[in-house]
Amino acid sequence: MSAAAGQDVIRIGTRGSLLARTQAQTVADALIAAGHPAELVIIKTAGDASQAPVAEIGVGVFTTAIRVALQNREVDVAIHSYKDLPTAPEPGLVIPAIPPREDPRDALVSRGGMVLGELPPGSTVGTSAPRRAAQLRALGLGLEIRPLRGNLDSRLGKVASGELDAVVVARAGLVRIGRADEVTESLDPVVLLPAPAQGALAVECRSDDAELVRILAELDDASTRAAIDAERSVLAALEAGCTAPIGAIAEVVESIDEDGRIFAELSLRAAVAAEDGSDVIRASTVGPVDRAEQLGKDLAAELLELGAGELVSHLR
Repeated sequence: MSAAAGQDVIRIGTRGSLLARTQAQTVADALIAAGHPAELVIIKTAGDASQAPVAEIGVGVFTTAIRVALQNREVDVAIHSYKDLPTAPEPGLVIPAIPPREDPRDALVSRGGMVLGELPPGSTVGTSAPRRAAQLRALGLGLEIRPLRGNLDSRLGKVASGELDAVVVARAGLVRIGRADEVTESLDPVVLLPAPAQGALAVECRSDDAELVRILAELDDASTRAAIDAERSVLAALEAGCTAPIGAIAEVVESIDEDGRIFAELSLRAAVAAEDGSDVIRASTVGPVDRAEQLGKDLAAELLELGAGELVSHLR
């Protein structure tokens, strides 16, 4: 960490987009409030330099440069949108904190305030994610799905300019940059399952920095971590990357045992969709919060038994 005014300043590496800076600043603010000076360091990633679909330019396109800066000790902490991270752990790095998650749902922003079911057949809908495209096609609404890249401003601008009839983006991003009022419809996971870890941040540092690991761990939210562990476990067990047409959502829920006592459980739902929307395989389960990762593995196994392997095999 860099020294300033006699106290170490925690250098936080982030992408330079408004959303990324806003997300990173929430972590910086939390650290500062806890008495730990912090500052943002902007890092340009391959994803920022290309307008090609993420599925073409590769998993880790938004995260690799930041992780390299972390390993080279140019920064002390890296902030990622957790859904952008590859499922395999990165040697020498650890994620001590997953702060409380923002709303994980996908959001529709459309012209004329139309909800998804009101869009006429042939309406053009932009999305960056094969997962969203596949599930939208599976709804059978006759929508024309168009690829979409760029920051949130430019995506929303395509609707405002009339270039597209609607876009589907992560609701969390709009909330974080103060544009939630532009959401036409927050899409229920029954309609569109979000990406594993959508709406969650990964706060990463070097595993050999024990003191910083301890400081960052104070920002961890146990319920969010359990949900993310379960969702990403599904993705890892299916051996699919973050651009695969796989949706998953988990949440800690209250259940009542036969003696009337309330206890916490983890509810997990997942779906695998054919890219052309011709098939969607869904499964769900409930289990102990402390077995989140195993819950995800078990649900992935169930999805594979139902035929999901054929839908993701060409993505490996």
